[in-house]
Amino acid sequence: MALTCEGLLSTYAEAWQAATVHPFLTQCQQGTIRPTQFNTWLVQDYLFVTQFTRFVGRTLAAAPDGDLDMLLSGLNALQDELNWFRVKAAERSLDLATPRQHTCQIYCEFMGSLVNAPYGVQATALWAIEYAYNQGWQLPGPMPAPYGEFADRWGNPGFTDYVKLLANQADAALAIAPLGEQQAAEAAFLRVAALEKDFWQMAYNAAV
Repeated sequence: MALTCEGLLSTYAEAWQAATVHPFLTQCQQGTIRPTQFNTWLVQDYLFVTQFTRFVGRTLAAAPDGDLDMLLSGLNALQDELNWFRVKAAERSLDLATPRQHTCQIYCEFMGSLVNAPYGVQATALWAIEYAYNQGWQLPGPMPAPYGEFADRWGNPGFTDYVKLLANQADAALAIAPLGEQQAAEAAFLRVAALEKDFWQMAYNAAV
């Protein structure tokens, strides 16, 4: 039986919950997160997204023709997202020319390591990364200002629909993938889950 995104979520429910339910997100929803902690996350997330954009570009290069439109739409959205991050950082007087923290660096290196991976592995990782953002910001429920703007960006229905389409593309790739590729995709999913958990936690480890 071929590996599927839904199957990964079911098999590794505990790991996925740890990736998408975290005190950082709960405290954003409660309005109790410290500004320095949130700012730490914001700067590091911008640095992550710059590398994520490159990852999506590499995934695009490996994709079948039928998947190009969806991936191109994601790249266009990332251009807007990077500009939005710059505006948010300016509003908070944050320096985006900040070194990556250790956790962010590891995550970026992981994405880079997938450059030669089969498309099914890349597509699974892409879906998992986007779905972690989608669920992470959506599950706590409505958030107060200024965090509601962040929750709306990744938790809105349009982004949810986009993530579902990414899952469909990953499932289609995995349906024809040999066993070794499916095993690599499974490992990539688990790596994303662990890195997402660590990324939320990073906000508590240092502050800008």
